[in-house]
Amino acid sequence: MNVSQAEFQNMKEEIVKDMISRLMEQRGLTMQQAFDTVYTSHLFEKLSDPKTGLYFQSSGYVYSYLEEELTNKN
Repeated sequence: MNVSQAEFQNMKEEIVKDMISRLMEQRGLTMQQAFDTVYTSHLFEKLSDPKTGLYFQSSGYVYSYLEEELTNKN
């Protein structure tokens, strides 16, 4: 399914917003820490590539990949 660049950007931003909220709630991070965590993750690189299709997934599904990345990082 083809989406415009604006639609892709909006979908990606919604997922990012949800991931930041989850990091703050579940891991007790400050907003700045949560932003830094999301935007410096390998997952964000993948989410930013429309070819991966991650922007079509639920934010919970995408967040599970971030959790896995963070768990394996430590």
